[in-house]
This record gives sequence, structure tokens and C-alpha cells, in this order.
Amino acid sequence: MNSSPSITLYGTPPSGHAHRVEVLLKLLGLPYGYVTATADVRQTPGFLALNPLGQIPVLQDGDTVICDSTAILIYLVEKYAPGSAWLPRDPETRAEVQRWLSIASAEVRFGPATARAVTQWNMAGHLDTAHAIAARLFGFMEGHLADRTFLAAPHPTLADLACYAYIAHAPEGGIDLAPYPHIRAWLGRVAAIPGFTDMAPLPLPAR
Repeated sequence: MNSSPSITLYGTPPSGHAHRVEVLLKLLGLPYGYVTATADVRQTPGFLALNPLGQIPVLQDGDTVICDSTAILIYLVEKYAPGSAWLPRDPETRAEVQRWLSIASAEVRFGPATARAVTQWNMAGHLDTAHAIAARLFGFMEGHLADRTFLAAPHPTLADLACYAYIAHAPEGGIDLAPYPHIRAWLGRVAAIPGFTDMAPLPLPAR
């Protein structure tokens, strides 16, 4: 009998996109294998057969291959925890979760995530623009979280997992979280979810 897990996650440890998927796998108690897919690995024929765009994360679940972190999060909940609090069924809350998933793919990606990538790895991007996007996003989130425990519901949802990593690690891109006490309190609540694990920290840029 083959006891190896049927789920394989392709990612890298510093990737917030891969992190959100790995956290959900752990929180759902799903056994999985992890393949570190560095930039050179992502250009190999084997990886490109999984995702022709050469991007991480990729989830392989038996014969099923899912690309894009948001798509993977939804797939995992719908298949392994349907109707759970991670993706509520009521239309209003589900729409609110989807709103934050979109924010994770847009403002979070092009704000704190880009600032971190430019600062840590000299990846292409405009640091000033990324900082401006982050400032606008964080100003909105600070007000949003003033009277809320989590982003989309009174309990954690996929919205919180999708937004957490790049916001928690925004200082690694030169973005100070000190002006945002409500955001920092929310980050603490997410990090305190039983079974939650954070990404390893990267060096902070010199001031």
C-alpha cells in the first residue's frame, strides 16, 4: 500500500502565495508533500507541464492540478471542508470573503508583496509605487478593522489567510506597521489561530 500523501504543494518558503496554501493544508489536517520550486525549477519541462505560466504555487491532488493560490484555497475548502467557516455559504459573507481575496490578488500583491520582492531580491517593480499602494490599503484596513475581529466575518476565513503573510512581513519591504495598531492586532489574532505557522522572517532593510 502506498502511504504517501496524494497532495503535493509546489512553492518556496519565502512565498506568501505558497504560505497561505500551506497554512490551510495544515489547518485542515491534510497530509501533503512539499516540492521547493525555485526559479530554475519553474522553467523545467516538468513544472511547465503543471503550470505553463511557470508560477507558484501549484497544487497537485492526485490527477488534479490547480494553479493560483486563490483557486487552490477555494478548491481545498470546497473539496475537503465544504460548508466550513473558512468559506461561509451565506451570500453576504461569501461575497465579503471574495472581496478580500480580490484585494489579496491586487492591492496586497502590488503593494506590500511587491515592496518586499523589490527590497529583498531586486525584482522588477517600482518601490515608491508599491509603498503608495500599501499606504492606501493599510489606511483602509486600519479603519475597517477598528470594530472587527477578522476581515470578512467574526471568525477567521480564507480572507485572513490570503492577506496575512505579505502584510505581516511588510517591514521586510521597508513598510512600517507601527502606525496601524488595528492591523497589528488583527495580525496577532490570525497568528494565534491554533495550528497556524508563520513564514520565516527575512532581514529588515537598513533605514
